[in-house]
Amino acid sequence: MCAGANLEKVLSLTPTPPGNRFLTRDELTLPEPMYSLELYFCRDCHHLQLGHIVDPRILYQRSYSYVSATSLKFLEHLRVYAADMIDRFSLRRGALVADIGSNDGSCLRFFAQAGMRVVGIDPAIEIANRATASGIETIPDFFTEELAARLRKDYGPAAFITSHNTCAHIDDLEGVMRGVRHWLADDGLFVLEVGYLLDVFENAWFDTIYHEHLDYHTVAPFQRLFARVGLEPVAVQRVTPQGGSLRVFAQRAGGPARPDASFRELIESEDDKGLDRPETFVDFGKRINELGARLRSIVGTMKASGKTVAGYGAATKATTLLSHFHLGRGELDFIVDDNPLKQGLFTPASHIPVTEPSQIYSRRPDYLLILAWNFAEPIMATHEEYARRGGRFVLPMPVPRIV
Repeated sequence: MCAGANLEKVLSLTPTPPGNRFLTRDELTLPEPMYSLELYFCRDCHHLQLGHIVDPRILYQRSYSYVSATSLKFLEHLRVYAADMIDRFSLRRGALVADIGSNDGSCLRFFAQAGMRVVGIDPAIEIANRATASGIETIPDFFTEELAARLRKDYGPAAFITSHNTCAHIDDLEGVMRGVRHWLADDGLFVLEVGYLLDVFENAWFDTIYHEHLDYHTVAPFQRLFARVGLEPVAVQRVTPQGGSLRVFAQRAGGPARPDASFRELIESEDDKGLDRPETFVDFGKRINELGARLRSIVGTMKASGKTVAGYGAATKATTLLSHFHLGRGELDFIVDDNPLKQGLFTPASHIPVTEPSQIYSRRPDYLLILAWNFAEPIMATHEEYARRGGRFVLPMPVPRIV
């Protein structure tokens, strides 16, 4: 975030394959590439980041199965977000709205329905092509300053550029921000949402650390990054998706919006929690290991008493949790997931079969470990019948507990 190299390693997790690289049955006997998961703290700008960068073509262009539309809760978040942004910034019909990391076009679809011109950019080729086929034009590529120059030429300046849960995935974040500045209209606005490290830290959500997430964002480093690329922060707010996120508003330096005090206020809150010190994250690693020991004990007791345990949510973060806590096929009989692209496959590293949610009722596990903990409430609400039949949910974090 500051282009410096004054980095200190503060946390090491168990190496894993790419967390979203699910396997067919024929691939189970093949070797899986394992990549380190080590976090480094920048002593200059206090940014937390991975030390090992996996080639993004491996992560996104060869096999990628996450789609936004799988989660009705997240879709509702995007619907409300689009309506709020259109109203708050008086976006006119016909204005150009762009989305960096647009996935299946779910966010842009709401802007299109309100009469905006929309274009998405996403490197997951199959998902991008499906979005285009569904009516949301999507460029199947990585967003760069060079691409931004072509997009401005082809589509004109963007009145509004958005990005949801993408900026944590980018190695050359400065290049992306330079592209944003180039494409924005003089009075345009850039709004990004990204997971908030303060929420991760407070709730021990360590499993959000995986190879797609290169950056673990706090507010303070954004100031230095924006200043280098000709952007300026306007405001920042905390929002609920992904367990807890930041919504950062920025414009071209000297733009019409008047910055408020929210940046300074959140930076003070981060410093109060010690997020400006490397030793905070060393202690965080110890806390994670204690949490893992408790969860292994709970699941081990269940299995020893003859109970069956399954998982809910083959999320990318589940690869980190299962690997670091040493939970595999001996502990979980299967995992259900709402995403059809993952059903019939096996999880990376642990090789647990993934199936459709109906298996909860046909196989009737005694316990369901909710691996997609950020959607725990809607999952439990959807499957009240499972609980009525005697099933119990297990929430792994911030403290393992049975519901």
